[in-house]
Amino acid sequence: MRAIDADAHVDETDATWEYMDEADRRLKPISFELSPDEPRGPGDGRRHRIWLINGSARLRRFRSDQATETTLETRELLDVDARLRHMDELGIEAQVLFPTMFLSATTDRSDVETAIFKSYNRWLADRTAKSGGRLRWVALVPMLNMAAVPEMLRFAKDHGACGVMKRGIEAGTREAADPYFFPLYEAAQELELPICIHQGGSDPAETPAGHFARTAVLNVLHAFESLAGNHIPDQFPGLRFGFIEAGASWIPYVIKNLGMRGKAGRAPFNFKTELLAHNRFYVTCDTEDDIAYLLNYGAEDYLMIGTDYTHVDQSHELRAHQVILDQARGGAFPETVAQKIVDDNARRFYGL
Repeated sequence: MRAIDADAHVDETDATWEYMDEADRRLKPISFELSPDEPRGPGDGRRHRIWLINGSARLRRFRSDQATETTLETRELLDVDARLRHMDELGIEAQVLFPTMFLSATTDRSDVETAIFKSYNRWLADRTAKSGGRLRWVALVPMLNMAAVPEMLRFAKDHGACGVMKRGIEAGTREAADPYFFPLYEAAQELELPICIHQGGSDPAETPAGHFARTAVLNVLHAFESLAGNHIPDQFPGLRFGFIEAGASWIPYVIKNLGMRGKAGRAPFNFKTELLAHNRFYVTCDTEDDIAYLLNYGAEDYLMIGTDYTHVDQSHELRAHQVILDQARGGAFPETVAQKIVDDNARRFYGL
């Protein structure tokens, strides 16, 4: 089976920060476990692990090998060959790697963000180099420091990155259409790196159990509407946009909402069936989505699917690609569509 995993992950480790510039090492995240006297985590009773970044505590998750169907060595890229063997078992040719800790903002200081993102990119470049192009990754760039973006993206492009991650809301409360981000879009377009808008939050004070949990996915939908409603893709005609790990059932709703705001009447294309194509908008779907219905909205060439490898949440499904193929063979939609979802569309989006 030819398959591209459009949304896989890595878990950051202490080694991730060993690539920091010497002058920045004082900003290195520190990992520790809470003492036995502190409240224990839910479920298995283990104590919480914490990343301390610029005085702010971020959860460093425990992972169950059984629940994730992965191992520490594959999750943290300690054994790249083992990860590749697991991909072979799953029928996956290539995975595109997103971070774990950085799905939500970790700091409001641009110097801290720049330093740790540089180290993260260097770490992934090093760890994936021996994968023969099967482990690709999305770069992290400091949304609080636009001046640093072009150089960091050039390094990432030269070392295996196939996209750049962005949250739906960034740099405080700035939405995706804010001209503040145009330097990012210009640099990404020049390097032919797509913008990958992954679910997540922009407030360093948010926690997975708090406001973040209620807005992480909605931020993706907001970015879709913000970019399309303000015609940003028209200003960057060589740039592709992806909307990652938020499912795809919302596509009809957002398209309808844009139409109700008066955007459809001024569009020089069929708003319902050509909006995705016109804007070069790609969306990762879930196996629960009604794909046959989404085809009515021009989604055939713009749906992708990922496994959420290493994570255990609503998007986790290591055999998602096979499920899509099985649904097509059962008559839910054409097999040619399934092949596009599991392989062709992601290959085109990421430029693989």
